[in-house]
Amino acid sequence: MPDSSLVAVVEIPKGSSNKYEWDEELGAIKLDRLLFSSLGYPTDYGFFRETLAGDGDPLDAMIVVSEPTFPGCLIEVKPVALFRMRDENAEDNKILCVPHTDPNWSHIERLDDLPMTLRDEISHFFSIYKTPEWKVVRVDGWYPREDALESIERARKRYADKHAQAS
Repeated sequence: MPDSSLVAVVEIPKGSSNKYEWDEELGAIKLDRLLFSSLGYPTDYGFFRETLAGDGDPLDAMIVVSEPTFPGCLIEVKPVALFRMRDENAEDNKILCVPHTDPNWSHIERLDDLPMTLRDEISHFFSIYKTPEWKVVRVDGWYPREDALESIERARKRYADKHAQAS
């Protein structure tokens, strides 16, 4: 899978407390809810089109950016790591990516290149962001780029298989 073919769709800009989500029926991004805590997303957050994750949604993408973008922004990205977690008893893995065009981050190639403070911030955010809603989230931790690439391929295959059955 060439990295140049990987494009993430931003749903939530870095720092936002608004939870935006792609709505398949509307064909647009809509406001899902406001986070119940004073937290903001530590990265831009979105998904990869034509993927299907284990939870039945498109595969989640976290994009490390110097400045927040906007909902609906398309960013060509390079996957760097896999962040494994479970959300309400379903797998809810996320691919951490860097944009090809952000010189502050584009040099990052693998998990070990990421600042530990950023990894800790992301882990902390996802471990507590649903606590005020009384929902349990389990963070399983960070995995290398190879695991991220395998996860993307599985999600693409799931999507292709689902759409092949529908035709």
